[in-house]
Amino acid sequence: MHPVKVKGIVIGEGIPKICVPIMAETAEQVVQQAKILAPLTIGAHRVVDLVEWRADSFLGILEQGRCREILTLIRSQLPEIPLLFTFRTKEEGGVCEADTESYLQVSCEAVESGLIDLVDVELFTGDNTVRQVIERAHSHGEYVVCSNHDFHATPSSEELIWRLRRMEVLGADILKVATMPRCPQDVLTLLSVTAEMSAKLSRPLITMSMSQTGVISRLCGENFGSSVTFGALGTTSAPGQIDAIALKNILQLLHSEK
Repeated sequence: MHPVKVKGIVIGEGIPKICVPIMAETAEQVVQQAKILAPLTIGAHRVVDLVEWRADSFLGILEQGRCREILTLIRSQLPEIPLLFTFRTKEEGGVCEADTESYLQVSCEAVESGLIDLVDVELFTGDNTVRQVIERAHSHGEYVVCSNHDFHATPSSEELIWRLRRMEVLGADILKVATMPRCPQDVLTLLSVTAEMSAKLSRPLITMSMSQTGVISRLCGENFGSSVTFGALGTTSAPGQIDAIALKNILQLLHSEK
């Protein structure tokens, strides 16, 4: 595996990194959340390793120039933290309705702003869209997280493996899958695939099983090969996220026992 290093944070080595989302409808709410996060992103007792802006939750995000405007506000509060830009589609748990053209436009506006470090692109937006985002991001020195979210079920091991391999073939730097478990066995399926593919693929993985049933998958990434876990400070961006400070304490405890 080739780890990804962003602003001193190494994704793919050691204890899983904690990413916390900003989910807000207005500029004022964005700034407020960024200010709360700021002291948790610095110092020896840092809690948050990456911040994700979930742009699909922002009202008016499809307006020309709004994306760059809000990213500038976020960077004014969080100048040094690795920043992941995500525009999540409705089909994969997002808030904003947008066609493929709008999705690509907003994603590329974020990439070309020079204000982000990583951009999320959804696998099932289509190979052409994925390749365009990857090409633009790489030309600006940014990394790409290729993602897939299933809020209804956990696909078979074979299907999960195919999706991860496809993400790698398309050229993404980090490969992410999130699934919804219907039973404990589904969680084991995801963890088994994570362990197998983290040893076979050349890119860092991010995997999680959602809801309360899948919470354990957010804690044991270091043992199975998932390199980032998502926590929350207030608003969650997916079912099963737990408080980031509690998450940090649990990860440190598990790591100290290795």
